[in-house]
Amino acid sequence: MKIKVFQFIDILLLLCVVSLSVFGIVFIYSAGLSNPRKIGDIYTKQIVWASIGFVLMLLFAFFDYRKLFKWAKHLFVLTCLVLIFTRLFGVSIKGAKSWIGFHGLGVQPSEFSKIIFTIFLAWYLTNSRNENPLIRFLIACGIALIPVGLIMLQPDLGTSLVFFPILIFMMYMGGIHKRYIFMLLLFVAFTGLFTVLPIWEVKISNTSVQLVHLLTNLKLRLLLIGLTGFLCVFSIVSYWLFSDSRYFYWIAYFSGIICASLVSSYGAGKFLKEYQIMRLIIFINPYSDPTRHGWNILNSLRAIGNGGSSGWGVGLGPQSQHGYLPEQHTDFIFSILSEELGFFGSLLIFMIYLVFFLRIVYIIRNSTNEFGTLIASGLLAMFFFHFVENIGMVMGVMPITGIPLMFLSYGGSSLWTAMISVGLVMSVRSRKYDF
Repeated sequence: MKIKVFQFIDILLLLCVVSLSVFGIVFIYSAGLSNPRKIGDIYTKQIVWASIGFVLMLLFAFFDYRKLFKWAKHLFVLTCLVLIFTRLFGVSIKGAKSWIGFHGLGVQPSEFSKIIFTIFLAWYLTNSRNENPLIRFLIACGIALIPVGLIMLQPDLGTSLVFFPILIFMMYMGGIHKRYIFMLLLFVAFTGLFTVLPIWEVKISNTSVQLVHLLTNLKLRLLLIGLTGFLCVFSIVSYWLFSDSRYFYWIAYFSGIICASLVSSYGAGKFLKEYQIMRLIIFINPYSDPTRHGWNILNSLRAIGNGGSSGWGVGLGPQSQHGYLPEQHTDFIFSILSEELGFFGSLLIFMIYLVFFLRIVYIIRNSTNEFGTLIASGLLAMFFFHFVENIGMVMGVMPITGIPLMFLSYGGSSLWTAMISVGLVMSVRSRKYDF
């Protein structure tokens, strides 16, 4: 019996992955030209990782993803144990214990945990259709908080952020009520706002703002938490007693969000490291520290602007080749690409990613297997967030988080995660019907 290869391999996705990976290798090579001692090391390693990743992608494309359904719980528990092991015994790089080393080699378990989390959440959402909607929402959030908490302890804020768009989009696709999803979005937004405002007052505006005193003064914050918490509980009890009144429901809804955000933002302010706080400050105003923390983003903007319409040519960008862009082979790979290929080269990369995203959307729309649909949806959210955050970061419209641009940035764990994810999406496409 002949195996029909093209039944399992999506040619359009394959072309996108190969094209982006080749661009990545070329510009990792270009990034290394500013440091000749590293040039052979980094781009040859990326070629090896891309080759292994290509094999992994094909293996997962041929693998029946539906077999993961019965192993989802076990894989999730194993992943959490590996994350705990990494935090305790991992290799510390740049202040974060995110790596497990093997004789000079290393892997980053938190990258692969995004795939396992997606599979487990897809399993839960598929199995919980008949549960209470609020309970279903809370359990889904609890599932996400486990790996997020473990990764935050490393600490790796950037990677932990990826889990939230995966969670939100999968809950939407899994039929969780929009009001609960909107509640989570508001909670995240208010938490971020309440965390940033005190920093903005002290580090940026240098002026006293009365409203911000509610956040900087611990007694006032506690008073506000108590008031909003009481209002939430009072409204819930009133809603139960007078079930015809929707006013109490919405008062409880918004007061509960504000109360929870005030609590979590206080914890975030205490948990964030100095360099993470400085990243927020630089995002608000890059010129507040142009020679230190703002150096990367300002030079990234110069590199993108230098590219013009057609660029300087591969290996000829002045910003990249004179070493003005630290981490230029990882976080700021797109800055080099923009400088050396210009606007039209950057537009080509955008078009390849657009085709890539639309193809996954097509696969999601045509899958009748809920488990597969949810897996593909979560992986699409992961890819899209990496793209938006990394591109936005180098353009100064998103905070610097250290999230790589998948397929282009240097790194084996990130590349293998991306390749395995594409393989799973291909598997969903070829087995699009229900069990």
